Amino acid sequence: MEATQYYRVDTGDAVLSCPLDDIVLLYHIRSGQTHMVISPVPEILGRMADGAPVCARDMCDRLAQDYDLGPAQDALAQIGDHLDALVALGLVRAA
Repeated sequence: MEATQYYRVDTGDAVLSCPLDDIVLLYHIRSGQTHMVISPVPEILGRMADGAPVCARDMCDRLAQDYDLGPAQDALAQIGDHLDALVALGLVRAA
């Protein structure tokens, strides 16, 4: 993960979400795949819903407004890893 890599989600109804207790099912319409995710993935995607590009540091700042993320460097690395994994799944794309 590069600190300056930006990510974005497709706006609209590209992914349908269905919360089930502690997991969330995400149905990606274009691929026809359903993904089961847990926190912090739904929170990350929720803060990307406006479609504007965001880097890992920006996402860390957004999440820190509502959650205790622990040590900043660890949180930044983990959020970057989550964003890269979301790209690999096709739920997020590099901007």
